[in-house]
Amino acid sequence: MTQHQRLLIIDFGSQVTQLIARRLRELNVYCEIHPYNRVDEAFLKSFAPQAVIFSGGPASVYAEGAPMPPAGVFDLGVPILGICYGQQVMMHCLGGHVEGGHGTAEFGRAFVTPTDDRLPLLDGWFQAGNEQVWMSHGDHVSRIAPGFQVYGTSPNAPFAITADPARNFFAVQFHPEVHHTPKGAKLYENFVRLAGFTGDWTMAGYREQAIETIRAQVGDKKVICGLSGGVDSSVTAILLHEAIGDQLTCVFVDHGLLRKDEAAQVVAMFRDNYNINLIAADESDLFLGALEGVSDPEVKRKTIGRLFIDVFQKYANGIEGAEFLAQGTLYPDVIESVSFSGGPSVTIKSHHNVGGLPEKMGLKLVEPLRELFKDEVRALGRELGLPASFIGRHPFPGPGLAIRCPGEITREKLEILRNADAVYIDQIRKHGLYDEIWQAFAAILPMRTVGVMGDGRTYDYAVALRAVTSVDGMTADYYPFSHEFLGETATRIINEVKGVNRVFYDCTSKPPGTIELE
Repeated sequence: MTQHQRLLIIDFGSQVTQLIARRLRELNVYCEIHPYNRVDEAFLKSFAPQAVIFSGGPASVYAEGAPMPPAGVFDLGVPILGICYGQQVMMHCLGGHVEGGHGTAEFGRAFVTPTDDRLPLLDGWFQAGNEQVWMSHGDHVSRIAPGFQVYGTSPNAPFAITADPARNFFAVQFHPEVHHTPKGAKLYENFVRLAGFTGDWTMAGYREQAIETIRAQVGDKKVICGLSGGVDSSVTAILLHEAIGDQLTCVFVDHGLLRKDEAAQVVAMFRDNYNINLIAADESDLFLGALEGVSDPEVKRKTIGRLFIDVFQKYANGIEGAEFLAQGTLYPDVIESVSFSGGPSVTIKSHHNVGGLPEKMGLKLVEPLRELFKDEVRALGRELGLPASFIGRHPFPGPGLAIRCPGEITREKLEILRNADAVYIDQIRKHGLYDEIWQAFAAILPMRTVGVMGDGRTYDYAVALRAVTSVDGMTADYYPFSHEFLGETATRIINEVKGVNRVFYDCTSKPPGTIELE
């Protein structure tokens, strides 16, 4: 099997460690994130990295029990880049000194001034003077380790950029991975070039490797796959079908909480275009019956998740000889499931994957996307020939419209919501804005308002519209629609959707975990 060039990211607990991996993957460099306490000498030998990056982190290197890398990492003979805490831990381990104290912390935007010495890591930097970077440190390096020189300073970080070129050890106090360091991507590009990476991580290569891996794992056994119609499950299904053909059966559960015509679209694409074995289960009556009278959003989620497992198991049990369950687990899910400190796993959203099914049914997992980020899954989808309409779909939550319908769920409210959402998305597409927006949706509010339409009095529901942009999935900002667009869209919804007489636009900015209306 082809082995990619590999870069190891040792995680010391930074909230933006994932972004380091994202920047490297954008350069076609394969990398993995591993918590510092799971990287020992044996791991280093088996992983055999071509380069290593130390992430940032919240600890102080001089504190008792502070996170430390394995001593052998410095003897690998490969380039190492330390970032923020990563710089401090390099200095600490190699003979420098780190201390805390007032007046030396830096948080937020800062500007680095170059020294007179040149460094290949900084090719493309300082062409117009100082460079903007993003700082986030309380402690500071007060003495650099032997062999290191200073190549950049900031007001509160006299050793903002340091390096020992003879050993290819580099250390920066700032975060090149965030967008607030405009030339951070160039620094990573320089680092991987110095490390000899050729950019062999491509979706064409991944596709071949994944198919080979699936065939080796599954053999002649059967696989079942939960299909939602979203990007992750669709790409998983198509990749598996290409690898094992009729050994795959997909189960699509319509819980009655999908968008307008969505069930028919998913079934048509997979049956007509790909000839995949597909069980389409309409269980809307079961789900909507169980949700009757339920208002609490978390109870809704848990009810839907429990029923989904029961329904999926019912249909999967009818597939004779199935030994594997395929899931669209992505790399961020894998990372978030492991605490960098080795503590209890972080809980991923309960509906994300088919939680609990492998244990209940005695199935083994097939997770062909577990090394990929979301944007890489879309690239793989294009490589597999999926229609652009599926690859570029906005994220849609597992509980569906249940969390876009605050308060009690009724068939009447769901119908109003589906129709309003369909008009809204149609407007976005007609104006050529769909691909500029990370996620857009309508929500029906738990209130009615009095209005006048023509010569009559109305007492109908209000609908809220939401649209956000996101560069890297870490934060989200509202999309700045024009007044003309909002006016035209509101008019269409009120005219075309019976039961709505007010339309609002939500223009708040939120982190991605709270983008959904709950």
